[in-house]
Amino acid sequence: MIILVQIVLVLAVIVGALALMRGGGNAKHQAVRRILLVAFAAVAVLSVFVPGLLTRVANLLGIGRGTDLVLYALIVAFMVFMASSFQRARQLEARITKLARRIALDEAPRPDAAAKEQRDG
Repeated sequence: MIILVQIVLVLAVIVGALALMRGGGNAKHQAVRRILLVAFAAVAVLSVFVPGLLTRVANLLGIGRGTDLVLYALIVAFMVFMASSFQRARQLEARITKLARRIALDEAPRPDAAAKEQRDG
C-alpha cells in the first residue's frame, strides 16, 4: 500500500507543477488555487480538533503515523509552491525586460534630431 501512496504523491507533484506552469493569472487558475487553499485550511482545522483522525487516515493509506502523512503533504505543497514561484519569477523577468526595452526606445535620441544637432552644433 505504501508504494501506491508514493506513486500518488509523485503524481500529485507532477500534476500540480504542470498545472501551475501552464496556468497564468486567469480566473480559472486563481479559483483552483483558492479552492485548494480552503480545502487545506479545512483539513488543518479538522486535524487540530480531531488529531486521531489524521493518524487513522494515514493508517488507511498504509502510512504509519499522521505526522508522516502531514510531512508528505507538505512536501507536495512545497513542490507546488516552488513551481508557482518559478513561474511567477519568469513572468516578472519577461515583463521587466519588455519594460526596459520600451523605456530604452522611448529615451533614445531620434536620428533626425541627432543629425540636426550635429549640423547646428
